Amino acid sequence: MVRRKRVVWNFKDALKHLQDDHAALSAEALSALSNTDKSQVAAFARTWRALPVERRRRTAQMLVELAEQNIELDYNALFRHLLGDDDTSVRANGVEGLWEDEDPALVKRFAAFLRADPDASVRAAAADALGRFLLLAEYGRLANGQAEVIGDALLTATRDLGEDLTVRCRAVEALGYWSDEVVREVITTAYDDAAPEMCASAVAAMGRSADKHWRAIVANELQSPDARMRFQAARATGELGNRDATEALIELLDDPDRQVQSAAITALGQVGGKLAKRALIDAAASVDEVLSALADEALQELEFNDNEEFLLFDLTPEEK
Repeated sequence: MVRRKRVVWNFKDALKHLQDDHAALSAEALSALSNTDKSQVAAFARTWRALPVERRRRTAQMLVELAEQNIELDYNALFRHLLGDDDTSVRANGVEGLWEDEDPALVKRFAAFLRADPDASVRAAAADALGRFLLLAEYGRLANGQAEVIGDALLTATRDLGEDLTVRCRAVEALGYWSDEVVREVITTAYDDAAPEMCASAVAAMGRSADKHWRAIVANELQSPDARMRFQAARATGELGNRDATEALIELLDDPDRQVQSAAITALGQVGGKLAKRALIDAAASVDEVLSALADEALQELEFNDNEEFLLFDLTPEEK
């Protein structure tokens, strides 16, 4: 049998590959576009302008997927270029691709997208991205006043009843990270909204808030007839560390919705305790390979958290 020689891609060859409209996009070729310098970004920009829109859309989507799958791939410089693309899908992927970029300069760009981009998908992606920066601000990793700038931009979006519902939902979820006192009011209003999507986003924001005030409401939504709500409630239960809801989470391991099952498994690893651990051990032994793998990961998190609690308990006052 003749073995095909493995192609080793370099940056220039990858650009030529992009220009070949008849060739299916190669993940290996796109990997060669990682970690670009200024001259390479300029070359990419010249090539990019000449590509048909469908080629640009598919490339942008693949770059995001590859970056999520392999942490060693860094396309941030390229994603920044995509922010200026004429196509809405490409711009949205550019925003999404920058999910690990903590450059404060992006706040102004994303806020401008949220305020004025003509496409709702781009505005929604910008709201989600601003939520990540809001979390950084809460951790003290942005300059003073940045949280207020981001929070005000998101508040404006949530209160604009003429705004697309998905954009408003993403803005509510993002605001969950903010410690400002106005957030409880925002979440309460969203939870009382007639749109099921907005109610689910309110529950997502409850979890992100780390505010125990919401525990009872979130626990009650674990029994919701709406799978979307059960999913968000399971995630929020884990984020809120509500061990009192362990039994309800265990019941969701048999939920007919796969995403709800997965969220429940992750939440059990977060809330911890003997009951959660036994349920995760059983799930890890399941013939369902996907759920078994998720249960293994949740067990690792549970055991890591248990070890941390033990170490803190064991320290003398001087060691603490």
